[in-house]
Amino acid sequence: MGSQEVSSVDWQGKNVTVAGLGVSGIPAARALNERGARVTVVNDGDDDRARAQAAELEALGITVRLGDGATLPPSTDLVVTAPGWQPDKPLFLAAAEAGVPVWGDVELAWRLRGSGGRKPAPWLAVTGTNGKTTTVRMLASILEAAGLRTAAVGNIGVSLLDAVLGDQEYDVLAVELSSYQLHWAPSLRAHSAAVLNLAPDHLDWHGSMAAYAADKGRVYEGNTVACVYNAADPATEDLVREADVEEGCRAIGFTLGAPGPSQLGVVDGILVDRAFVANRHKQAQELAEVSDVHPPAPHNIANALAAAALARAFGVEAAAVRDGLRAFRPDAHRIEHIADIGEVAYVDDSKATNTHAAEASLAAYDSVVWIAGGLAKGAAFDALVTGAAKRLRGAVLMGADRALIREALTRHAPEVPVVDLERTDTGAMSEAVAQAAALARPGDTVLLAPACASMDMFTNYNKRGEAFADAVRARADESA
Repeated sequence: MGSQEVSSVDWQGKNVTVAGLGVSGIPAARALNERGARVTVVNDGDDDRARAQAAELEALGITVRLGDGATLPPSTDLVVTAPGWQPDKPLFLAAAEAGVPVWGDVELAWRLRGSGGRKPAPWLAVTGTNGKTTTVRMLASILEAAGLRTAAVGNIGVSLLDAVLGDQEYDVLAVELSSYQLHWAPSLRAHSAAVLNLAPDHLDWHGSMAAYAADKGRVYEGNTVACVYNAADPATEDLVREADVEEGCRAIGFTLGAPGPSQLGVVDGILVDRAFVANRHKQAQELAEVSDVHPPAPHNIANALAAAALARAFGVEAAAVRDGLRAFRPDAHRIEHIADIGEVAYVDDSKATNTHAAEASLAAYDSVVWIAGGLAKGAAFDALVTGAAKRLRGAVLMGADRALIREALTRHAPEVPVVDLERTDTGAMSEAVAQAAALARPGDTVLLAPACASMDMFTNYNKRGEAFADAVRARADESA
């Protein structure tokens, strides 16, 4: 099937295997079935939910195989996979051996954009280890403030297929892309894209930091206007240098310091653009004040600058950047202030599921009682603890890999008191909050920034954050 646009392909009778039920698999199966493909969905799981989803698809004439996601169905012409399926799964190895291409849901959406004769909306794409969702939602808010028809889609939880095939027409899409999605999206060519940062994450999936970075860097391939990078993270600029972009596409940096030419940055509490102005060597455009960003933590200012850079690359005026940032409020569990109790602030950053995110979160506060732990995903914690040691009043550790953090604290912050919680029941978070409160002093922040994934104790980071918020609110009620 090569690199041609799918919208020009005759799907009638094509044998397509869709790997995985869920947010991406079900829309992919439906879309391909509607275009006349013979669709077979394979799924590892065979639980009640999967059987209910299978019944809905089978009613449309789609074949579903539950409990067998390893075998490639005979005569498969194309595999479309959910982004989380690892590249070394037997299904993909069999596809490679048979010469069958493998696409992700993003690749399929990219190929199907413009179906039905509509003009396809340009994509402004965002990836990075941390900050993707916040930046994409900031970007969508800015685009809306500019009067553009837009949506925040992709890894943010809104299917790209639904966006490109739905009834709503868009002027531009703000697209969050994970490294998984980029791995399976070889044809994607964004209008402009940003890599916010790079730090070790998902190495169990990618196999190495180099492979992880290379997949992130795919977002720059074929960019037409701007490749936005983080001036404080040289690895992101390296990815720009390595990318094959359209002639005239520019490298645009963002920095928390004063910007140089072709950069956005901060001067005296003002977000400033020296990239998208008539004379970037002598001129600067004020975009917004730091106080327009919520919350104004350093890493969130960086997110705002990246969003502003992408919006400016699309031609958005400065006033819309300001208005969009003022209107934006972050999702729950992202440095979310829950309550003040006895002059101690309680902040939920359950979304800090890796060391890079936790580092940014800890840097936003002067004196912290840190609640951390969970599934480390192969991460090491020495650099995180070394950088945060002077800010730590104490630490409360929980979860499967808490010993790794405890050992790092012993090595690099031996004076910091540590509470090690062995319990993993539903009341564990309440005890963690109680222990943190006992360590805290007036002016401190009790910060849930786990630096780990949540699935050892919670369904997801949202549930972990909710447990923290519930425990804090219960404590606030008791002290009222």
